[in-house]
Amino acid sequence: MIPTTMTAARWLAADTVEVTQVPVPEVPEGWALVRIAYDGVCGTDLSILHGMHPRAAAPLILGHEMSGWVETAGSTGPPAGTLVVVEPLISCGECKACRDGLTHVCNRLGLYGIDAPGAMAQLVALPPEVLHAVPDGVDPRTATLAEPLAVAVHAVDLSGMQAGDTVAVYGAGPIGVLTALVARHAGAAHVVVTEPSAWRREVAAGLGFTVVAPDSTMAGTLAPLTGGEGADTTFDSAAHPTVAAELASTTRVRGRIVIVGVYKQPTPIDLQAICFKEQSVVGVRVYTSADVTRAIELIADGLLEGFPTRAFALDDVAAAFDAAASGQDCLKVLVTPLPGKADS
Repeated sequence: MIPTTMTAARWLAADTVEVTQVPVPEVPEGWALVRIAYDGVCGTDLSILHGMHPRAAAPLILGHEMSGWVETAGSTGPPAGTLVVVEPLISCGECKACRDGLTHVCNRLGLYGIDAPGAMAQLVALPPEVLHAVPDGVDPRTATLAEPLAVAVHAVDLSGMQAGDTVAVYGAGPIGVLTALVARHAGAAHVVVTEPSAWRREVAAGLGFTVVAPDSTMAGTLAPLTGGEGADTTFDSAAHPTVAAELASTTRVRGRIVIVGVYKQPTPIDLQAICFKEQSVVGVRVYTSADVTRAIELIADGLLEGFPTRAFALDDVAAAFDAAASGQDCLKVLVTPLPGKADS
């Protein structure tokens, strides 16, 4: 029997989240009800928490990186009991991008956890088309990383990166490290990562990447690997103005620059250098449904072994936000409503 109420974390105002009992969501005809296993905390959630997201409206159940089990199956999609991850995009289906099959860049793109109730709860109602079944043997905790991993899959796919490339990655946060892992899996000969956090540098080095030393630069580290030419493909996962300023100079002639991190405001970039070196610049916005499927396949193949996460109980969501903001001790903070599954 499905209860009438459930525990959820609701954002009420800037820096105010309460864990409380709320009604179990109504399930529209044909939709599924999913029992949440884990939800990942990302930078967007922190932006909402601090009242800085332009679309989020309180009260709101946060969370868009989710795994769980189908509690009540929809008219289509996975049957009850199936472990799933969620493709949390909400597209209008009417704009040109949607008509062209590019629903991930819909003119009115929304997300569960921002524009509709999300995963920081015990249950969430979802249309069956956003549910992706997870293969047997995959831990729900690791499966939760499929959504951010899909961003990395999409970035590498759009980049045109070739096997044997020397790749530069700015930023060793979750998306940066995931992008580095996908690039290496795709055949990159060298992956060089730069990151200001000493702890994150240690994580990147532990995963086998070349890490820019604190007293060096990306260009200086790339030089002996590329004969001074620069990276074949450069991924900006940091989205910081100081990074934008040097993207062209650390990328070779006719190299590719991929903007993975989302800049919060217009930022200068050296367009003269891009012209003189005939470089390509591509932007990345979330992922396609195929990217999510590919991310699940990579997880099942063990790509994320050694990727550090830390799980907090739903009741301890404030501590989870603090841990995510600190960027220490784990690359991805998870929240779980499951009893006994938190790390602390």
